[in-house]
Amino acid sequence: MKIIKFLAAGFMGMAIATVSMAQSKTESFAVSGNCGMCKSNIEKAAKKAGAQTANWNKETKKLTVTYSSSTTNTAKIQQRIADAGYDNAGFKAPDNAYQKLETCCQYDRDTKETAMSCCSGDKMDCKKDGKDCCDKSKKTSTASNSKE
Repeated sequence: MKIIKFLAAGFMGMAIATVSMAQSKTESFAVSGNCGMCKSNIEKAAKKAGAQTANWNKETKKLTVTYSSSTTNTAKIQQRIADAGYDNAGFKAPDNAYQKLETCCQYDRDTKETAMSCCSGDKMDCKKDGKDCCDKSKKTSTASNSKE
């Protein structure tokens, strides 16, 4: 009788573990942003929405999340990121949330999937107020402002 209870408990444990693993999903989607501060804010928002892991790539503007489908979903994660001020594949950030972003984090909203970087070339990792964030005043301009 003890053996039957032990085996039943073992099978039950394996079934729960299998179901838990089957509910874990990994997805990638576009999120606009510019810099290291954006990366931190985007990943933090995704995790607050229930993502177990979140990794935003500054170069590709893609966020990869892993989450349990029994506790959250892509829409909830995307909504939380939009609420933090970042347009993404599912939601546009409210204007008031976007305006609260640091100046360097205010990406070009004309294109949803490919936000423009506020820095170029060797300035990609510039610092502002001790944070990894680009300074828009250092953005290179194509117009000439020379006086003749």
